[in-house]
Amino acid sequence: MHLLRAGDVVWDVAAGDEGECGEVALLHQDLDYTYSRVGDPPRYLPSLAFPPSYFHRIIRTMGSGNPIVRVDVSPWGEEVLSNIRLLQDKIRMETPQGGYHNVVRWVNRSSFTIRAPRGSKTIRLTMPHTAGAGPSPTGAWVIDPDWFGTVVVETEGTNEGREDLQERCRIQMMGGRGAEADENRTVWRILRERSRPGEIWIRAVSKKERLITA
Repeated sequence: MHLLRAGDVVWDVAAGDEGECGEVALLHQDLDYTYSRVGDPPRYLPSLAFPPSYFHRIIRTMGSGNPIVRVDVSPWGEEVLSNIRLLQDKIRMETPQGGYHNVVRWVNRSSFTIRAPRGSKTIRLTMPHTAGAGPSPTGAWVIDPDWFGTVVVETEGTNEGREDLQERCRIQMMGGRGAEADENRTVWRILRERSRPGEIWIRAVSKKERLITA
């Protein structure tokens, strides 16, 4: 255990493969089951410190296959708030019979840009002193370069969805990263089918998607 750092994955080769996923020993009890019965990356791991595809084919995803990530967008809040647009969007929905059909829906969409400060190749993340070494080669907690570029964010195209996005942009003003009331405001899903290098799409996960309410 003393050789491991945050985010390291242990592959149990004795267990073999199950489908396209191996057995993960980020110990089973460390996974978060708030939004999924099969588990998501633990909430204490800031997703920005890892590539967006870091846990792909390591931790299973249910339904659409779009994984849970935990991202505090409030450092870019002003940029997000200035770009919010209400737009119509077409998405493919899976039917109970296993087929697909197109659905038109309204979304509140915005974006922000993650770029390293001039003269630096890294952006440090604020972490508690108990966090230990980060996943970067130097052991620091920094934003992984695969997140650099445009991040497109969206919520439901309702007044409630817009208010949710606005609150996500103001987490720091409402009590800071560690406030329990803000925990749900950092939960998103990466939209894999739309994301590409230099442009990552994330959709807000609402409280009604929670499996654990206590």
